[in-house]
Amino acid sequence: MTTRFTETLRQASQPAWSQSVGHRFVRELLDGAVSDAVMARYLIQDHRFLDSFLTLLGAALASADSFEARIRFGRFIGMVSGEENTYFLRSFDALGVSEQDRIAPPDSKPTAGFKAIMREAAATRSYAAALSVLAVAEWLYLDWAQQASQPLPASFIHAEWITLHDNPDFRDFVGFLRSELDRVGPGEAETSRDFFLRTVALEKAFFDSAYDEA
Repeated sequence: MTTRFTETLRQASQPAWSQSVGHRFVRELLDGAVSDAVMARYLIQDHRFLDSFLTLLGAALASADSFEARIRFGRFIGMVSGEENTYFLRSFDALGVSEQDRIAPPDSKPTAGFKAIMREAAATRSYAAALSVLAVAEWLYLDWAQQASQPLPASFIHAEWITLHDNPDFRDFVGFLRSELDRVGPGEAETSRDFFLRTVALEKAFFDSAYDEA
């Protein structure tokens, strides 16, 4: 039985993939034990690259080779722009993170790296490149979120971040991303592998950076 292209990429990204999925931040998040300071630092930085993420999603929509794929991306863009962005704003309010607190800290190195790789992939106008970054950003999060046990943590800040990344629609979207990358990635294997592996490394570094003192 032939191994899926996306699975070969995940295997090539080891051990960084497993280190991310089993990271201290993930373990504490699933236990509802992430401190407010760490959670605030993480969310401030994560919200920073939402603009670049939307740019990448738009590039994937524009470079997709089917109407059905463009519809899928359009729907997901709506979710990120609405439900996910609103989660950030509600969490900032609950954590007492002011607008000044959100803009004052400089970008962490991983945040700057994410902004750069998302815009780099978008600029290639390659569907495979865009998919390679998106597949990591969504699939890796589904991988860790599926480790959650019930009941979820009491705080909505923890619980909703988990459910945003493990629900039927999100699982379906990750399946779609993988299927599309399985289909077009082999035709641009070197590009796909390069973007995929660099994005996995950034995910690990991003989780690490949540524990860096401001």
